[in-house]
Amino acid sequence: MSSVRIGDMDRADRARRAREAARRSLIRVGVAVGVAAALLVGAGALYLSPAFTIEKVDVVGAEHLTSQDMAALASIPQGTTLLTVDTGAIERSIDRDAWVSGVTVNRVFPSTLQIVVTEREIAAVVEVAADDAATIQPWAIASDGMWLMPIPDRDSEVGQAIAPQIYEDAERVLHISGVPYGLVPEIGSYCTDVNVNNALAIVDGMTTDLADQVRKVSATDAESTLLTLDNGIEIAFGTADDIREKERICLKIMEENPGKVAYINVRVVDRPTWRAV
Repeated sequence: MSSVRIGDMDRADRARRAREAARRSLIRVGVAVGVAAALLVGAGALYLSPAFTIEKVDVVGAEHLTSQDMAALASIPQGTTLLTVDTGAIERSIDRDAWVSGVTVNRVFPSTLQIVVTEREIAAVVEVAADDAATIQPWAIASDGMWLMPIPDRDSEVGQAIAPQIYEDAERVLHISGVPYGLVPEIGSYCTDVNVNNALAIVDGMTTDLADQVRKVSATDAESTLLTLDNGIEIAFGTADDIREKERICLKIMEENPGKVAYINVRVVDRPTWRAV
């Protein structure tokens, strides 16, 4: 006959329960590892499979870039899927174009890639003297001073290939002329010419309807910047200082002398002059 102490029985029971708990824990870990492995294998297979292949690319917001331009910029390889596409690389590639001020690429399952573009707009067309000042090349420039592109002849091969919106915008925006020879614009660079920047600053800084009437700006030098309105009135505006006060004076002179004004000089804001037709 043998005997077991109560303390020994308690220790044995605790040890048994601990072994069972450890075994259940190992089972749970094994199941979790198995599920994770299965998910990983499945994800890998899905990633490498042709599922979610990009079949359509939707471009939103592009008016000055053609579909051919966007295809070249995005450069999406054939067979790319929504899972394998590098949206960041596409955004960086498109964002390098001078027309683009912002871009976002979205995956739209099951098979569409959406490209949302925010474009710069043409603020003015600058007449740039080229070939030893023998010819004039019009350049589109944005309101932030970035050179967008030289505008080719509409009937040329290049002109036929670019977006018609470019020509529509070029016709309605103001034209900056008289820029001294030597200006060499580069697509995607910011204008450093003080005469052109002064002209842009004047029109951009106007807050009245006078801005909508400006059609041409002669920018031979900042001090003698000359605005021509759509009614033919010329305004010697000068530098982009005291813009609102100069606007107020011009509008007042024209209001008080309807149909009589041919020329206004507000270069010295406290001594304005005007000349009749």
